[in-house]
Amino acid sequence: MPKIHSSADLRNNYNDISKFCHEYNEPVFITKNGKGDLAVMSIDAYEELVARSELYAKVQRGLDDVQSGRVISADDFVNKLRSRRTYNGGI
Repeated sequence: MPKIHSSADLRNNYNDISKFCHEYNEPVFITKNGKGDLAVMSIDAYEELVARSELYAKVQRGLDDVQSGRVISADDFVNKLRSRRTYNGGI
């Protein structure tokens, strides 16, 4: 169940709200005049949310490529990689 506080609560109980966000890794929803206004979360939770969103976008681009036929076989891919590799003294 979401944690909801008023903007006055945020102002008066910042430390408690911050502690909640860090301990539970969940956002707190802030209301202003009885209506939703903000979502407050820890930096860690925000970075995780952004990373997940970026991952989903990359997966979707891959699925779009498959649906549009923009794919190559694994063998062709490996051969392309090998052809790009330069001789590095045996390494």
